[in-house]
Amino acid sequence: MLVLTRRANESIVIGDDITVTILAVTPGGVRVGIDAPRDKRINRAEIVLAVGDANQEAVQTSSDESAQTALLGALGRLGGTP
Repeated sequence: MLVLTRRANESIVIGDDITVTILAVTPGGVRVGIDAPRDKRINRAEIVLAVGDANQEAVQTSSDESAQTALLGALGRLGGTP
């Protein structure tokens, strides 16, 4: 990880087309501006993690439901119902 010190109104450039500018530094946090092409996705890390967790949970729930359906189907066949 590269660690840089920047003050308000100072920037860093990533590649040829992304500029990150420190807009303000307050006791509550740092305001950051990002200038990037529209085709670049920019997301907060906690959102990416939350979406990943939700997707993982959905896959687990889906596979649990499939397993439950298969089990109920097998039990139904054993009990003599089609």
